[in-house]
Amino acid sequence: MGAGKSSVGKALAAQLRWTFEDLDERIERRERRKVHEIFRDSGEAVFRRAETSALEELLRELQKRPKKVVAVGGGAFVQPDNSELIAASGVPTIFLDAPAEELWLRCRSQARKDGIERPLLRSVVSFRELYDDRRPHYLKASSRQETAGKTVDQVAVELANALGHHFRMQARSRKRGDEN
Repeated sequence: MGAGKSSVGKALAAQLRWTFEDLDERIERRERRKVHEIFRDSGEAVFRRAETSALEELLRELQKRPKKVVAVGGGAFVQPDNSELIAASGVPTIFLDAPAEELWLRCRSQARKDGIERPLLRSVVSFRELYDDRRPHYLKASSRQETAGKTVDQVAVELANALGHHFRMQARSRKRGDEN
């Protein structure tokens, strides 16, 4: 939370001239209610099932139309089923990283702006514990991008450059007949 998945994702999609999708928004459309309402009314287990189902659908679509930047929720990458689906898909993944305290401040600011009470934001200590628990999972991403002290546009440009290099290397490997 607070790393900039949605804002950086939208800016990156614009840089690449791709489309952008937030997995949480797909879940909300499918479930006809907001993520916080699913958590509040049905619990995390129901949300996680909906998340995995939406992710499976999205990854199938990416096989046909791959030019899409996708933001997945902070907990999605940690769930074993989701992590396996993402790894098996072969899509490049990026961990947007920043110090836990900076992420906490960003989240608190956004929650106040949106008028939403988020239980995970009650204490910086519990937020840091969650970050520390999840970070090893995030580090399994294809790459890591530091976001601390950078604007959304700066991060998006850095990622577009890195992804451009990644895709050029893939194309060269395919031309040589190498497996990547």
